[in-house]
Amino acid sequence: MGELLSLEEARARRELLRQDGQTLVFSNGHFDLLHVGHLDYLEKARELGDALYVGVNGDAATRRLKGEGRPLVSAGQRARLLAALKPVSAVIIFDADTADDLLQALQPEIYVKGGDYAEKPLPERAAVEAYGGRVELITFLSGHSTSGLIERVRALPRD
Repeated sequence: MGELLSLEEARARRELLRQDGQTLVFSNGHFDLLHVGHLDYLEKARELGDALYVGVNGDAATRRLKGEGRPLVSAGQRARLLAALKPVSAVIIFDADTADDLLQALQPEIYVKGGDYAEKPLPERAAVEAYGGRVELITFLSGHSTSGLIERVRALPRD
């Protein structure tokens, strides 16, 4: 089971991983309404290295990036749920629109994002490549998304 860490705690643990010759995999996202697609993605990410750190967009960043009404679940709760998942080693909440600062601080060997970034620019790519890291895109489990889940809930009949 992973832990919720401050950036300073994550940096210290990252250094221990580096000293032990272990590979750090990092990913980030909103993870609002956790679902099996998220779990599948995180399991695949974890298989790429020895530890998986996940950055969770804070509430203000999620509101800016996803729109009014989001997040549905607070950052603290989202982080706690993610940390409880077997593939996740650590979770860090951040409030920037991109994970550039986290990537600069932790310099994971592998940065993972969803396969949808094959068709659009990945904002953090330059930061990862600047320190010599590798970007990996993971195919999503088809038919599973938070937006799709929200639409299904909205379509439910009301009493």
